[in-house]
Amino acid sequence: MRLWLAFVCLLAAAGAQAAERTPFQVRCEDTIRKSVSVLSARQEGYTINNQLPYRALTARTGSMDRRMETLGLTVTQGQHRAKVGGVVLQDPASGYECIAPQVEIELYYSPVRIYVGNEFAPGTCAYKEILDHEMRHLKAHTDNLARVEALVRDALNKRFGGQPMYAPSGTARSALEHEVNSTWFNFIRDEFEKGKAEQEKIDSPAEYARLGKACNGEIAAILARRRR
Repeated sequence: MRLWLAFVCLLAAAGAQAAERTPFQVRCEDTIRKSVSVLSARQEGYTINNQLPYRALTARTGSMDRRMETLGLTVTQGQHRAKVGGVVLQDPASGYECIAPQVEIELYYSPVRIYVGNEFAPGTCAYKEILDHEMRHLKAHTDNLARVEALVRDALNKRFGGQPMYAPSGTARSALEHEVNSTWFNFIRDEFEKGKAEQEKIDSPAEYARLGKACNGEIAAILARRRR
């Protein structure tokens, strides 16, 4: 029993010692501005193009290899940029410094370009059906942007919220920039990529079959004439 009590007391003493902060830590954690991470997302809008034939759109998507025809196409790409900074405090005695990270990341999609094959005249039922299909793609992009924003905001706040970063003198700011440009940008890129799964669901075989029968067969008839 005595050995057990001694062991418990030893653990408690070790924990108290680990929790004790150095004077430099006190300066960094209590006197400089708290860490802040800011993230914003915006949508750049879209344009509609009705100048290219469906064969050109099909070639762009590689659908020819799958023997599928692309009647409309929505083109965009997830983008991000960042600003980093923060107040730095030096500790000559230890040769270290601390920085309160100020991280601002902006997420957005490049301007969305929506194409509808020029075989389908604006104002016709066929044009409307194809455009409505592409607008579903646009909504999926918008929903994905909101999802990525919420996920990255939460992760940023957990990583940088309220705590300084420590590094050898002269390296804290570059270490912060490196982390954002490598780890965080890769994380953001991978999350944008996950949105492709929802895009693929929209282009399901059932949806292509539905479009083939839409407008009393108008779309199918136009394609049949162009294939001759």
